[in-house]
Amino acid sequence: MKKNHFSYILLIALFIATGCSRLLDVKPNDRYTPDTFWDSEKKAMAGLAGCYDVLTANGIYGYATPLWEETATPNAYNYDNSAGFNLIALGTHSATNAGTGNIVSGIIALRWENCYTGIGRCNELLANIDAVPQMNEDLRGRMKAEAKFLRGFFYSLLATYYGGVPVILTKPNLETDAKLPRNTREEVVAQVIKDLDEAAAALPPKYTGNDVGRATKGAALALKARVLLFDASPLNNPANDQAKWSAAAAAAKAVIDIAGTAGYGLFPNYRQLFMPANENKQETVFDVQYTISQTGYGSSFDLINRQYNTNAPLRSMVEAYLMKDGLPAAQSPDFDPSNIHLNRDPRMYQTLVYPGDTYIGAVTTPTSPFKQTGYGVKKYSIYDKEPNSNLINQAGRSEINYMVIRYADVLLMYAEAQNEAVGPDATVYNAVDTIRKRAGMPVYAAGLNQAEMRAAIRQERRVEFAMEGFYYNDIRRWKTAESLMSGAIYNSQGAAIVTRSFDASRDYWWPIPHTQRELNPNLEQNPNY
Repeated sequence: MKKNHFSYILLIALFIATGCSRLLDVKPNDRYTPDTFWDSEKKAMAGLAGCYDVLTANGIYGYATPLWEETATPNAYNYDNSAGFNLIALGTHSATNAGTGNIVSGIIALRWENCYTGIGRCNELLANIDAVPQMNEDLRGRMKAEAKFLRGFFYSLLATYYGGVPVILTKPNLETDAKLPRNTREEVVAQVIKDLDEAAAALPPKYTGNDVGRATKGAALALKARVLLFDASPLNNPANDQAKWSAAAAAAKAVIDIAGTAGYGLFPNYRQLFMPANENKQETVFDVQYTISQTGYGSSFDLINRQYNTNAPLRSMVEAYLMKDGLPAAQSPDFDPSNIHLNRDPRMYQTLVYPGDTYIGAVTTPTSPFKQTGYGVKKYSIYDKEPNSNLINQAGRSEINYMVIRYADVLLMYAEAQNEAVGPDATVYNAVDTIRKRAGMPVYAAGLNQAEMRAAIRQERRVEFAMEGFYYNDIRRWKTAESLMSGAIYNSQGAAIVTRSFDASRDYWWPIPHTQRELNPNLEQNPNY
């Protein structure tokens, strides 16, 4: 669904985001209002486009936000605090500096704001679409399902980062919504699952033509699996309730079961998966659609990867890759301590640029072109070894779609949940080994116990999704961030850059932004902020 109906998006955003006041008892004929907008199918489609458009906001997946999220993990370093992620990495973020960040406003304040913008637009559409005249009923039902998917998506982000938040299911109303207290995280999750179940029941398995990129049945089921997996993990499931793991496994299995109908599978070439020519292929379950050819919209992925390096990989990211024989460096005859970059998992070379590598036609060094850590990123970028200056794209804007959920994630979510629910059965091995085979890595030997398979799956998630923005929530839900995010970080030469800190008593959740609590004093703050 490359950006359609943009001539209407600003119009719908105008009244959904800010509302409209009647000064006279007449209908203005020079602008749209909530009373006059919802009078045609075309305008309703524009309203839905406005709901999708929030996905490109800087607090969600716009600019380079998912790339920067890696810098709040042991994988990468953000030297100029882009979007405030370095404050999170250092453990110095707070409710009052939540809006602080170079390039764009701080992510902690912005994500809250953008999610509620999206929720408000979805609620507005759901409140009005049944009254739109002369509308195809099948299309009306599908659009309602898309809006419920998106509303569930925005609430899932809020529940993942802040915990409990106010649940609002009606069209924006300042008088009734402004002072609402927080619902519990469990109540938010229950609403998310309800929205996703209703969406999955009504959405098609796939689309063609200009509709490609819209929410599908598989997207709703996969997001449900992600939400349930986060709920089942140690952060939210300290008693290790097996029913939660089983529910998460079942949700992921539901996606696997419709893979044939939906056309899901692994794209054969890992590097090429992240290139514009291969977007919307079989591995994509749900993505954010970007284009720069007609509208000028796009991300800044290429610019950040090639020039600014504000998602600079750390030495620990390189060391996370096993050797090509499947063994850790300390056990492998392939390891050369004089050159730690040799003979690694092939995904390392398809994801990172390292000293001695060739990048845009030149051999790199520990200080050039990536002086922050000596490492750069090629994933989600058109730049690689080729010496082609013509690749420098217009104004640094990138059109490669960002895959919010890809099929490899569904397989590893299933493997993790099933391993926790019943142990490493054949289906767990199959899910993990399918991904390793695509990477060109040896499959795991039979006989792993549950703990060994757990470690293998966590290792696999880290390298398979390296630099994609997934690892921060993984180490939070596993409750390993307190050990992984405390201590010094190192560049390619093994020199310490800075020391990070993670307070286990507070940092697993983001603070409620101070600006929001000034507007609504009924918002209780998260512990120890």
